[in-house]
Parts: sequence; C-alpha cells; structure tokens
Amino acid sequence: MSSTSLEPRTASPRAAVRSRKKRPPVLPWALLVPSLIVLGVMVGYPLVRLFVMSFQEYERAQLMGVPAEWVGFDNYVKVLTDVDGFWTVLLRSFVLMIIWVALTMLLGTLVALLMMRLNKGFRLLVSVGLLLAWAMPPLAGTIVWGWLFDTEYGVVNNFLTRITGNDWMGHPWLLNPLQFFLILTLIIVWGAVPFVAFTLYAGLTQIPGEVLEAAQLDGTSPVQRFRLIMVPYVRSIYTVLIVLSIIWDLRVFTQVYALQGIGGDREKTNTIGVYIYQMGMAQGHYGVAGAIAVIFVFIMLGISFYYVRRTVREEEL
Repeated sequence: MSSTSLEPRTASPRAAVRSRKKRPPVLPWALLVPSLIVLGVMVGYPLVRLFVMSFQEYERAQLMGVPAEWVGFDNYVKVLTDVDGFWTVLLRSFVLMIIWVALTMLLGTLVALLMMRLNKGFRLLVSVGLLLAWAMPPLAGTIVWGWLFDTEYGVVNNFLTRITGNDWMGHPWLLNPLQFFLILTLIIVWGAVPFVAFTLYAGLTQIPGEVLEAAQLDGTSPVQRFRLIMVPYVRSIYTVLIVLSIIWDLRVFTQVYALQGIGGDREKTNTIGVYIYQMGMAQGHYGVAGAIAVIFVFIMLGISFYYVRRTVREEEL
C-alpha cells in the first residue's frame, strides 16, 4: 500500500527570489510627476537653452531674430584664456567666499554659544534681533548699509568726525575697492549669521547635559568641552552649513550689484554672478556669458555633489 506524504512542499529557489522582489511603488512617483514637470519647464529648459547658447555667437543682433552662428568651443576658449577678466573675477569670488564663510561660521558659533548661556528673556531678545536681520530682503539691507556709509550724509562719516576730531565728511567709502569689500563683507556676514546661529543652537541644545556635566567635573576647560564634546556632536551640522554657505556666497548677486549702483567701481569689484550679468546684459555678449555660466554651473555641481554624497553617507551610518 502506498502512503501519502503530508509534508508541505518547499518552494523552488527561483520562486522564492521572485516572491521577495517587490514592485516599485507607483503612487510616490505619480505624486512627483507634477513637480518634475514644473522643474523641467522652469529649470531644465533654461539650462538647456543656456548650454546651447554657449556654443553660439549670440549677440544683440540675435535678439532681433538674426540666426545665431555656431562657433563650437570658441566661447569657452575665449573665457578660459581671459586671465585679466574671468580668472581674476573667479579668484576674487573664491577669496571673498572663504573670508565670508569663515567669519559666518565663527560669529554664528559664538552667537549660538551665547544663546545657550543667556536666560530666557535675553535669549528671546537676541532671537528677535537675529530674525529681523534674517528676514530683511538683501536689496533693502544693502540700501540701508549704503546709506550708513554715504559720502555726504552717512552716519558712519558723521560718527567718525565726532569721535576723532578729523573731518570724515565726504569720504568716499565705496570708491576704494578694499573698503568696498569691507562693507560688502559686513552686509553678507550680517545677513548670514542668523541662519548659522539658529541652526547651531538647535544642534547644541540636543547634546546630553550629563555628558557636559561629567566633562566639567573631570576638570576640562570650556574650550576643551567645546572642541572635544560639542563639535563631534554637531560635526554633520557644520558640514551642511559650510557647504551651503559656500554655495550661497559664491552665487551672491544682489548685494554686490546694489552696492555697485550706490557708488562702487564695477570694474574692480565684480564677483562671478555680477560679471556674468554684465557680460550678457550690459555688453551684449550672450554667448560668452553663457559659457561663463555653464562653467560656473559645473563648479556648483561639484560642490553640491560633495554635499549630497556626504549627506547620503551620514544617513547610511
């Protein structure tokens, strides 16, 4: 007599692999489609148009309907061999960016540490002041700073005249490139410190108090506690803030352009954003301006790639 086996059948390895494979979710991608379409129209098309224009001799005549002539890489060669123009402005932009990022990180850290030591009332007062500086539009803030350093009626000249006894009235702050960049540094750092301070303060408040108290009982100084305990806890926040500040400070435009309009020398105070604008809109060399913009886009993509890769690695840990 044959006996019937009651043991369950085991699935084949291929069937098990197929069962483990899940179909990609459709709903999230369907919800992203409208946003992707808007980004493609608002960002993708201008980038493609800019890339095409960088290979053309696109001047003012082309705005009237005259067909543009293809020149290949001539615009890029012209830009990359322009030592007195493009490379000088690019180097100036990077030097200013390094100074601005360093000052922003330093002052933002000091303000965040100060907010941790203040009581509730003074911390609220400091927060309101930071929010007012952060909320002011860059153009409005630049105009106000320009009034403060005005040649004839500026508060700074009047104040210096009163405290030094010398006649500072009529001193042209913005005509001197070095003084122009000092004022520009005040404007940029003044507007960037609040974001850094608030972000660092939020991160520093998440450090366990028991750890800081134990370190203090062990005899560590405030500088050692900051360097050995606080910084490791907020290292990822510092990375994000530094990379974002680099991107923002390299692409600064409004403050430089507005301050030049108040009284600065455009030839000696251009940064890369204003240089691209003036090359295209003021001089009418849209093809060359497009080539500069494409080069700048690749520089920003390189910085953004580092930021994204660092963020992904931290999420995987």
